Amino acid sequence: MTTPILIRRAEPADTDAVLRILGETYEATWKPELSAEAIARFESSAHTPAYVRERLAHFDVACIDGEVVGLLDWRDDFIDALHVSPRHQRRGIGAALLRHAETAIASAGHVRIRLETDTFNQQARAFYGAHGYAEVDFYPDEEWHSGFTTVLMSKGL
Repeated sequence: MTTPILIRRAEPADTDAVLRILGETYEATWKPELSAEAIARFESSAHTPAYVRERLAHFDVACIDGEVVGLLDWRDDFIDALHVSPRHQRRGIGAALLRHAETAIASAGHVRIRLETDTFNQQARAFYGAHGYAEVDFYPDEEWHSGFTTVLMSKGL
């Protein structure tokens, strides 16, 4: 029997768990691909805590047995963040968060949903592709200056 996934609005008490998940996914996914200079720039930026402080009230979190194991942040028709702790991946949490986002974005009156990933992130590209997202554009990462190529993905709702 699988443990149910509860998706709820994030609360201030979730801050540490959200920061932990963002840190885990950074360490597992992006950091191995970054240059030493890009790592130093990102890690000294304090961007992640500032982002969480600014957006936490808009996050949804996925919980299993009371533990926050994933997070979602969206605005308008765009998913800004969908992360699942590497320790809990491949258990349907990402798919549940994605369905939640699609329902919420459609309920907000949007007919299309968009998100970005990076060309190197084959796991994310395959995940979103399996859920009906098409790769619609490629452009240099100008937000992080990582040297990565960003992939814009989109799906009609």
